[in-house]
Amino acid sequence: MSDISIRKEGKAGRITLTRPDALNALTYDMCLAIDAALIDWVDDDEVALILIDAEGDRAFCAGGDIREIYEIGKSGDPTRARNFWRDEYRMNARLFEYPKPIVSFMQGFTMGGGVGVGCHASHRIMARSSRMAMPECGIGLVPDVGGSLILAHAPGQLGTYIGMTGARMAPGDAIHAGFADYVIPQAKWPALKADLTRSGDPNSINEAAIPAIPGNLSAMQPMIDAHFGGGSLGEILHSLRNEDSVFTTNALEVLGRNSPLSMACTIDIVRQLSTTYDVRASLELEYRFVYRALEHSDLLEGIRAAVIDKDRTPHWKHDLDALPADAVKAMLAPLGDNELTFLGDEP
Repeated sequence: MSDISIRKEGKAGRITLTRPDALNALTYDMCLAIDAALIDWVDDDEVALILIDAEGDRAFCAGGDIREIYEIGKSGDPTRARNFWRDEYRMNARLFEYPKPIVSFMQGFTMGGGVGVGCHASHRIMARSSRMAMPECGIGLVPDVGGSLILAHAPGQLGTYIGMTGARMAPGDAIHAGFADYVIPQAKWPALKADLTRSGDPNSINEAAIPAIPGNLSAMQPMIDAHFGGGSLGEILHSLRNEDSVFTTNALEVLGRNSPLSMACTIDIVRQLSTTYDVRASLELEYRFVYRALEHSDLLEGIRAAVIDKDRTPHWKHDLDALPADAVKAMLAPLGDNELTFLGDEP
């Protein structure tokens, strides 16, 4: 497959995303290929660890291929999109639960679906220039691919803030929030990859790592905690509007651009996951939203405005202050026989 390279080298199973011109955006077939490789290697004694990287300098993976999702949505039959998310989420769970070390090298941007590939690894590496984000609320989706679980366990209210605003994280912020583990200068990556491939031992990563510079989000933590602890979108907006500061003004401006339904559902998902570390629980919740997304959320309009027409003026279904009381419950209600399942998918 030209979009991804899967092979064994030395003691490593190698997965390389090879769509640099598309910022290594994940297609359905790429997700299936990653999952198949993980299944093949779990009992392969020749594979001591998995190494995941990507071609190009601009992005490890800028997300799922939302153009593909848009075309499916416009066709009027959401079945293929639902299958895409189902199989992608099963792959995300397999990465999270994998019994062998997984090392990810995340250069440039890592966003959305890229988080589901790179940030469930056991050893997550960024460069100084790397940036990470979960900008789904800006296109009418919710932070998914298991990223909601990471958000739910970020310090204080940082996860709610990152999820609602799509804030970009420098390496120090990403490590602080739980999305990454190491900063290693990109010039050292080829030698480190060669060592990992030869030895099959991830311990050499510690020797190559350098201290992370604290990011802006760490400095903003007191303000984030003060205003983003509410249990609903209305409560958070009320808190922000009751203080006149640079932080609240900027936060309100960002929230005013994003999908009200997506932000409200994000808050609820993060709150529900705060007491569990079960990645499957997070993926099940996320799947309830995406299963209904093409018909009942702002997703198609969000993709249209951001990627198709690029007019940056989405017309959301709801006003920021007029979200129906039952809207979140309707999007996150159990799916009955259509719930996401993992039977037979354990590593």
